[in-house]
Amino acid sequence: MKNTPLFILFLALGVIGFYACQKENSATEGLDGPSKFTVYLTDHQTPVFDSVFIDLQQLEVKLEDDSLANDGWVSLTIVPGVYNILRFRNGLDTLFATGTLPNGHIRKIRLTLGTQNSVMKDGQRFPLKVKDNDREVVINISSENFDMPTPGEVQFWIDFDAARSIRVDNSGSGNNNGYELKAHIKAFTKTKSGRIEGRVFPAAADPVVLAINGSDTATAIPERHDGEFKIMGLNPGTYTVIFDGNNGYQDTTITNVVVRRGEDTHLPTITLRQ
Repeated sequence: MKNTPLFILFLALGVIGFYACQKENSATEGLDGPSKFTVYLTDHQTPVFDSVFIDLQQLEVKLEDDSLANDGWVSLTIVPGVYNILRFRNGLDTLFATGTLPNGHIRKIRLTLGTQNSVMKDGQRFPLKVKDNDREVVINISSENFDMPTPGEVQFWIDFDAARSIRVDNSGSGNNNGYELKAHIKAFTKTKSGRIEGRVFPAAADPVVLAINGSDTATAIPERHDGEFKIMGLNPGTYTVIFDGNNGYQDTTITNVVVRRGEDTHLPTITLRQ
């Protein structure tokens, strides 16, 4: 800074402050007034079960507004009931919740589960036990987790991770007394996350696709008729993709798979060998 005129230093600081304010304003533009919320439901699958039936009773969002009752928690409109979440896989989703709320400054979401939860395995139904303190699932939300397609419109996806949410319940006297549900969910948006898609054959291998980035693992079960799979809601980064073969078929691994924001990463067709 030697010999730098003082007014130039002040000018530089002013420019930095101006752009910081512009960035902050652009991040909140369109959120201050009534906002339309649209929420979709999708699933990261589990290869263990044929169906996973989850009793979804309520979805609330917590808004940043001290004037609101109930500490800012506001309910969205859903159709409560039992959803087979394994239907929403390989890029499929369903419109789950809507509503117009006082503002769009969302900070948390809270999903409330009912008691009619179960799984199907090898043609047999098993109840899913849910502890009382696990019936409400709360996660934090930031601007990275939602989109604003237009000012005053908030949109995001809820990923119900079936693979991480269900575990064997050995709390009783037998070796296997059923299954327990401790729901793991995350919110994401398609423009700020990435996707991996491709095909794997043959169907006789009952393949499972795993996308691994550090400690994060996402799972896909390819469609039997065409081998297609798609994994959504991935954080940008470099992944290892494992094609896990069964019935005597060998695994195949692809390393250094790059996932970028808002993009689909297409993998070559994989054929597993015995």
